[in-house]
Amino acid sequence: MGGTDKGLQNFHGVPMALHALMRLQMQTGAALVNANRNLAAYESFGVPVWPDASQEFGGPLSGFLAGLEQCETPYLVTVPCDSPLFPLDLVERLADALERDGADIAVVQAPEVDEATGQTALRAQPVFCLMHTSLLESLVAFTQGGGRKIDAWTAQHRVVLVPFDAPGDDPRAFYNANTLAELRALEAPTP
Repeated sequence: MGGTDKGLQNFHGVPMALHALMRLQMQTGAALVNANRNLAAYESFGVPVWPDASQEFGGPLSGFLAGLEQCETPYLVTVPCDSPLFPLDLVERLADALERDGADIAVVQAPEVDEATGQTALRAQPVFCLMHTSLLESLVAFTQGGGRKIDAWTAQHRVVLVPFDAPGDDPRAFYNANTLAELRALEAPTP
């Protein structure tokens, strides 16, 4: 978004990260925010804010690592701040699948249109996941060994993909806003 902090861009008049936090808090107990800049702004949301544990690399696995290091429950759920329409039953559906399949990680699988073909197919959205906090050691070893890709790390564990394409599921639920124009489009009512 032109170098601005995505999480602090307004969605319906509320910073996207705060909007995501409020949606998530309806589904969980404790919550925390992973941020690496504008920490005072994020701290104003009223939850702990933890930057990445290491400045050596960025990306989602750094956020996962910060969350796992601070999580005081058996499970950690992660959501990005730039997908403000994620479902209000996200955690419930991920938890049901995790338990049913005896998995270590439950990952969202959402419809996505292939721009080349125009076809819609389910695609894993690994930043939306529920994982056992016992995976901390595995993630530390993976990142210390130079690993950076979510899929490469999750492939080392029992993963269940959880489809979010049932009737009534919002097809835009996992769409992420990378530009202000995309953010404004998400604010528009669905046709």
